[in-house]
Amino acid sequence: MRILHVNKFLYRRGGAEAYMLDVAELQRSDGHEVELFGMTHPDNEPARFAPWFPSRVDFEPPPVDLAGKLRGAGRLLWSSSAAAGMRAVLERFRPDVVHLHNIYHQLSPSILRPVRTAGVPAVMTLHDYKLACPTYRFLDHGEICEACVPRRFWSPALRRCNAGSLAASSLNGFELAVHTFTGAYGPVARFVCPSRFLEAKMRAARVYPDRLRCLPNFVDLRSMPAKGTPGGGVVYAGRLSSEKGVDLLVEAAALRPELVVDIAGDGPARGELQRLTRARAVEDRVRFHGRIPRGTLHGLLTAAAVLAVPSRWYENMPLAVLEGFAAGLPVVASGLGGLPELIDPGVDGVIVPPNDPEALADALAELGAEPTRAFEMGRAGRAKVERDFSPRRHLDRLHGIYAEAAVGARARG
Repeated sequence: MRILHVNKFLYRRGGAEAYMLDVAELQRSDGHEVELFGMTHPDNEPARFAPWFPSRVDFEPPPVDLAGKLRGAGRLLWSSSAAAGMRAVLERFRPDVVHLHNIYHQLSPSILRPVRTAGVPAVMTLHDYKLACPTYRFLDHGEICEACVPRRFWSPALRRCNAGSLAASSLNGFELAVHTFTGAYGPVARFVCPSRFLEAKMRAARVYPDRLRCLPNFVDLRSMPAKGTPGGGVVYAGRLSSEKGVDLLVEAAALRPELVVDIAGDGPARGELQRLTRARAVEDRVRFHGRIPRGTLHGLLTAAAVLAVPSRWYENMPLAVLEGFAAGLPVVASGLGGLPELIDPGVDGVIVPPNDPEALADALAELGAEPTRAFEMGRAGRAKVERDFSPRRHLDRLHGIYAEAAVGARARG
């Protein structure tokens, strides 16, 4: 089978990109021919069809000049260059299926028109809530918000939920309204939901409910040996942005002097987080490692006692949790989104209230003070991913969804 994976970024920027690259490698190992399509970017993985990628455009930080703002606004609504690039790649590669990931803004659903014209079935993994929430995260000024469900896309303008900006919030609402009411995502035959929570939110938002399929993520244990002895300290692995709640982890370290925290990852909040560590006088106990190779990350995981996931948004199914379990770590996480689906409290982790640094600090310190118990909980987590989140199981179910999509695409003509 020839499979074309599509994502705006083609490097390990976050969970969506990690999943895409891992499943692509898994499919190659299984004998399939796999290629990538995305936006031009210096950090991209090597890609056969890079000459046909649309040019790079950045929204973090947003452009400040008027011309840049106009180009960005046009690009997120409809990108003729992305559509032309997709058409060229479809002609040259002739895939059996197009598997889409995060295509919003930099690519836009414009790439779906040539996919439909070519008669290629399309599947899209939903890594966030963009098709229900114009600003992706169901957050308004740091608080959970579902004001746009279902299809009340004028709400962002009223609430200014994108960084307090009327212009940006209005544009986000207008973008999703246009794409929803014109059926821009209509060519997608199946939408993959990694968590039951996300699937339920998509149904509530009337996002193609008959095309939703729940398929959890996977983790490959072959390249991730479990720790052999109890470890020490706390580790966080993921993007550094406000919704991830890493500031709560810094505050927890300030409350409990016995906590030592390693933070792996990068993102727009890194500078602010480093300033917070200095303000709380914990810079000697909270260490920032930036974006690091997988092998180095695995070393951090196996050396720690516990993984922290202090998110303040509806997490979908973060790979960090599965990788933490794979390394033999218990997970302390906020009780939001799909996180409670992954963690059995007291068995392989602890669920804490969101936005509560005291509860987070207490849970982390308790596990840190009982390394043998934490080690046994980590072993239970690894047994869980071996049983329920194996690559083979995931791939078989994913290819079944591909087959469904092919039937669905033929039915729609």
